[in-house]
Amino acid sequence: MKGQDAAALVLRATLGPMLFAHGWNKVAGPGGLKGTTGWFEALGLRPAEVHARMAAGTEMAAGAAITLGAAGPLPAAATVGLMTVAARTDHRGKGFFVFKGGWEYVGVVGGAAVALAALGNGRYSVDGLLGRGRPGAGPAVLAAGVGVASAAALLALCYRPAPDDPDEPEQ
Repeated sequence: MKGQDAAALVLRATLGPMLFAHGWNKVAGPGGLKGTTGWFEALGLRPAEVHARMAAGTEMAAGAAITLGAAGPLPAAATVGLMTVAARTDHRGKGFFVFKGGWEYVGVVGGAAVALAALGNGRYSVDGLLGRGRPGAGPAVLAAGVGVASAAALLALCYRPAPDDPDEPEQ
């Protein structure tokens, strides 16, 4: 199990800070929260200001929890939800490769989150110190299922792209 614990630590130390940084950038990056709100408005997420704050907060909270290895598999589910919404709103119809705007990045991040849920946070984590969190298919299915279901609900309720978008069916 030592190899599995080390693998979980490396995955958490890679994925968690990256998620946190993306959330922080939505708040304090060049355009700040105002820029993120404008971007989300253009994507069709309504109300954009609420979604900008939710996305930034969720990325930072999930990133911190993944880094610390706490509350698994819930931060993985949050990550899957974020990446599913991003794939549907910002990356849809742009192919695979991220350098063309495609879904490659969000697919890898979502997949890594599900893999982490399956692997478990390991003994070198908050969950490990508290004796919580067991690895396996169950946590992975939970993370994937809750993440995708949450994203689907959010999109059904709040995604209203501009009607002139030829890739979008009329709502």
